[in-house]
Amino acid sequence: MAQPELTLTLLLTIAAWALDALLGDPQNWPHPVRLIGRLILGAEALCRAILRRLRGGPRLRLLFGFFLALSAIVPTALAVWLALRLAGSLATVVWYALALYLVFTIFCLRDLIDHVTRVETALNASDLERARRALSWIVGRDTAHLSVADIRRATVETIAENFSDGLVAPVMYLALGGPVLAWAYKAVNTLDSMVGYKNERYLFLGRFSARLDDAANFLPSRLAALLLILGAKTLKLDARGAFRRWRLEGRFHSSPNSGQTEAAMAGALNVSLGGPNRYGGQLFEKPVIGSGGADPDDLSVQSALRLVKVSTLLTLGLALAVEAALLLALGAPPGWGLSF
Repeated sequence: MAQPELTLTLLLTIAAWALDALLGDPQNWPHPVRLIGRLILGAEALCRAILRRLRGGPRLRLLFGFFLALSAIVPTALAVWLALRLAGSLATVVWYALALYLVFTIFCLRDLIDHVTRVETALNASDLERARRALSWIVGRDTAHLSVADIRRATVETIAENFSDGLVAPVMYLALGGPVLAWAYKAVNTLDSMVGYKNERYLFLGRFSARLDDAANFLPSRLAALLLILGAKTLKLDARGAFRRWRLEGRFHSSPNSGQTEAAMAGALNVSLGGPNRYGGQLFEKPVIGSGGADPDDLSVQSALRLVKVSTLLTLGLALAVEAALLLALGAPPGWGLSF
């Protein structure tokens, strides 16, 4: 297969973003994340079966947690690389079709907007139960007893968090290492969402996955916060407040990364986020971010969505610039399954 033209390779990223804006995540389409999820479930079941036979203690469970993570990340990256190589050996158009699909499926902005819209539609219809159910699809906390203010606070928080690990991080890894590195990251993120919990079941077996996700998101989360601040400046929101909150309160979170975008969002909208929440019936006292700010309302949610849309365009522009620089420097796109 001939090396793709520079402009066409860059257009794949633009086309994938446009497809996401148009289609979102069609539920009847196969999605690589679902396959990764099944792989993780199978690997976890195998690890637990072996641990039961060995009667493994905490140290052995930590070791098996390492192998559990590798069993998802390595096959994912290898499968993407091999699939692209095979597609390239068949025909250039087949390679482009597969590459477009792999890039398209890492974007999630339209899906996030659709879920948030369902929550807001239910709230505007005064259907609190439907709003709680819709919210449960995009947050990990218990939603059964949340008030309207709590629902909107959770909605703004998840918009901020998803901008980082659902958009900026995979796009950053895509720019640096093509679909192979982007999907390796998605495997890490899926592992964390499935086994990275600090409860009795996953305290040891999921610890490596949780720490790896923290490391993988360390730089992207801070880049995402800066992009939100720049987006706030573009929209004439409180960019100074966003920067100030980010610098002072970005670390006010149990996660080293989630607080980064939450603090920037809270400052940009002048709202208060965080506070106590229940997960699996257990109360967790989280610090307040944006102390003294107002409770998020419907206008806050809409402003948060506008801010993320604008910041997504900034992210895309930055990613294209990085990708172009690497392509020009290396002469071939890294991580796209091609012969350099």
